[in-house]
Amino acid sequence: MADSERWPDKAMVDRSEGFGERLLGVLLDRAHEMPPQLIAPLVAEEVARVGGRDVSILLQDYGQRVLVPLPGRRLTVGEPEPIGDSHAGTAFLSATPVEVSQADGIRMYLPLLDGSDQVGVMALTLDTADDDDRRLLRRLAGLVADTLVTKHSYTDRFFQARRREPMSLAAEIQWSLLPPLAMSVPQVEVAGILEPAYKVAGDSFDYALNDDILHLAVIDAMGHGLNAATMATVAIGAYRHARRADIGLAEIYAFMDQAIAGQFGPEHFVTAQMMRLDIATGHLQWVNAGHPAPLLIRNHEVVQPLESPTTLPVGFGGEQPQISEQTLQRGDRVLCFTDGLIEEHVAGEEQFGEEQLVHWINRIEHAEKRVRAVVRALSHALMEERGGTTSDDATLFLMEWRGGAADHLAALD
Repeated sequence: MADSERWPDKAMVDRSEGFGERLLGVLLDRAHEMPPQLIAPLVAEEVARVGGRDVSILLQDYGQRVLVPLPGRRLTVGEPEPIGDSHAGTAFLSATPVEVSQADGIRMYLPLLDGSDQVGVMALTLDTADDDDRRLLRRLAGLVADTLVTKHSYTDRFFQARRREPMSLAAEIQWSLLPPLAMSVPQVEVAGILEPAYKVAGDSFDYALNDDILHLAVIDAMGHGLNAATMATVAIGAYRHARRADIGLAEIYAFMDQAIAGQFGPEHFVTAQMMRLDIATGHLQWVNAGHPAPLLIRNHEVVQPLESPTTLPVGFGGEQPQISEQTLQRGDRVLCFTDGLIEEHVAGEEQFGEEQLVHWINRIEHAEKRVRAVVRALSHALMEERGGTTSDDATLFLMEWRGGAADHLAALD
């Protein structure tokens, strides 16, 4: 096919800059050199250009319980909004805009999405809203989210705004180690959560989507406090290093084992669950190094634990592990969790146990739809059932396999 048949004549293409493009272009053009504290007034100015006012930027706190207002010039700073019971929280959890009619106009809550990870919510008021307003503001919210994520590494202000209580040094280390808490593409969605958010030490997780292979790991370093956080840091670093060398699960286990044993000696260990999911076929492989068995959820019910031979925790020099396999059905979910979730108990009483965990999974799976909402609701419900406190870290990581393809996202209409 000749180029003239494939591409329209340049003279026929409208390349003029419209109002929306100019508005979004200002943020794009200036973002690379903009100091973090100037994001707020520029966003407020851009919202004002479309007739908006009373702009608030709400960020998720570390405990995933409230959306806290980001201080900033020309921003409206009110009280934190509960994620589980507010219009802002609904927009956040559903990743869709929410509109509320008020006496002075329409209050709009727009999710701030960096990729598919929910950063927070942008709220503003318009006298009226039409489809053009909605489209432009949705795209503006996307640019604001990307700018916040880019600029957060240059300032402490975003971290400080998200804190609702003092954070331990161990937790500070762990939070700096984590990937985004959630990821969603057409074929697969994942989400994780750590408790207690402000004191977590030895638990962590990591994931990466390399072409059609989703890699993930959940770990639990022995002990508490700074020693556990240090061990977890080495374990995740070793996992990433080995994973990026493109070696198999058994070899990744061996590399992590050597790293922990070499750095901390024979009396220290890290339990781990390492998985690989082919998102095109649903073929799941995993190695269990001392973790509770993950749970397979189908049609919003736990159908079975994914039992498998376990090898020794990394650091103990276990033999080459056996790789377990399972073919998932579309819509299947797999929940990984650390033992702190089921072993918690009041002195002299029974442990929380896996039976109660399964009960709550089934209950919440029927009430919530999105993977991140399920993880958040489940973690908070389990914390409350365990008395509101935990003596050990408790981590959940949930993934859903959907299958299909995403090539359509790379094609222009």
